[in-house]
Amino acid sequence: MSAVAVYSYTQSVTYVADNILKSLKDIILLSGLDPDKLVGDWVVLVRGVSTWIESKHLETVTLEIYDPSSNKLVTRWDVSVSYSWSFDAGSFWTDTDQLRYAIKKAGLVPAQADYRVVVSNKDGRPNVEGWSKCTLRSTDGMVRQSLGATVEHNGLSANAAYWRTA
Repeated sequence: MSAVAVYSYTQSVTYVADNILKSLKDIILLSGLDPDKLVGDWVVLVRGVSTWIESKHLETVTLEIYDPSSNKLVTRWDVSVSYSWSFDAGSFWTDTDQLRYAIKKAGLVPAQADYRVVVSNKDGRPNVEGWSKCTLRSTDGMVRQSLGATVEHNGLSANAAYWRTA
């Protein structure tokens, strides 16, 4: 029985990690940005997100969209991971409609905007090649809009939120 549970947890990790990153790609595209940078880093992103979900160190995957001339945050998308996995939970889904609605509501970003993916991990996380430490840009003057769960696989889930100007 435990071999089935381990295999199912690995499937859940893969499903949630893939769908978090696919959600970021949708946000980038629907916000009017070019996804080439994200796609170019895909292998490193998958390796990091999957490793840290598997080890239960990943707290949040953040997409920062910023103005490169001022380095000021334009908007930010946070996808937080919830670890209540159960092999008998038996549900999996990704709510792309909810994301699309929120992206439309947030609007297009300026054409000159750039983006980066940042993660927040618990202490003791394993190192992953291609990742380094950094600091998130300030959200001063912004408010957080929660969307709730957008990805679910047997209780392992991801909850999305975005930041907009107050």
